[in-house]
Amino acid sequence: MTAPMPVIPPGPPGDRPPAAAPLPKKAVEAPRPSKALAPLRETGRLFALAGTVCRETFRRPFQLREFIEQFWFVASVTILPAALVSIPFGAVIALQVGSLTQQLGAQSFTGGASVLAVIQQASPIIVALLVSGAAGSAICADLGSRKIREELDAMEVMGVSPVQRLVVPRVLATMLVAVLLNGLVSVVGTLGGYFFNVIMQDGTPGAYLSSFSALAQLPDLYVSEVKALIFGFIAGIVAAYRGLNPRGGPKGVGDAVNQSVVITFMLLFFVNMVLTAIYLQIVPAKGS
Repeated sequence: MTAPMPVIPPGPPGDRPPAAAPLPKKAVEAPRPSKALAPLRETGRLFALAGTVCRETFRRPFQLREFIEQFWFVASVTILPAALVSIPFGAVIALQVGSLTQQLGAQSFTGGASVLAVIQQASPIIVALLVSGAAGSAICADLGSRKIREELDAMEVMGVSPVQRLVVPRVLATMLVAVLLNGLVSVVGTLGGYFFNVIMQDGTPGAYLSSFSALAQLPDLYVSEVKALIFGFIAGIVAAYRGLNPRGGPKGVGDAVNQSVVITFMLLFFVNMVLTAIYLQIVPAKGS
């Protein structure tokens, strides 16, 4: 038979193996932000950037050289397209209004109606679309490329504000170019409408000009310039915001450019509707 195994007496408490450590409790995860509120957060950041730009505009030193360079760039890429686009816009409005007034027997008001449509509506919209499409996309791409190369982070480390150094001159340049370009588009569009109405629809120059002077008033030009100023500000702010917040490296910069143009277009048409409604409620029509 096999001998029994000897029983080893338990040693002192200090010799016992340590008990297994309790498993750590699962860390409490922070609640993730809701995706439904993402548009509201983006809108808040956009308004925050707009407020920062307004505040940094009066901060010294003002980046005059950067402002002049951006003004020249924005003007160089928008002047010729704006002039070329305004001619068919004025022609289409003049032809459509002329055809409608012929049906109603009010051909003498063709000039005033078409010119008011060009000055109040078409001209600011044309300027805003070209500024946001040509200049705004370039601004967004420039700031986005600087962001992914960490140039903006390096500026912040050195104590230089990227908003005051880069964003403010670009936004002011787009605003000034939009205001000046609006006058050019209004003149070219009016001349185009005059030519097509007089030449193609057998209108008389005297009736065209007299109806314009009878219906138009100076606040019509004021609201057109105010619209152009606001639209230029919106285009610059949206382009700068998307350029400062790209996602996903170089591909994200391209996506940010597309998003900036689409968002600007949507905001422009909405703001134009609001400004037009306010203007028509505040300023009475001439002769009323």
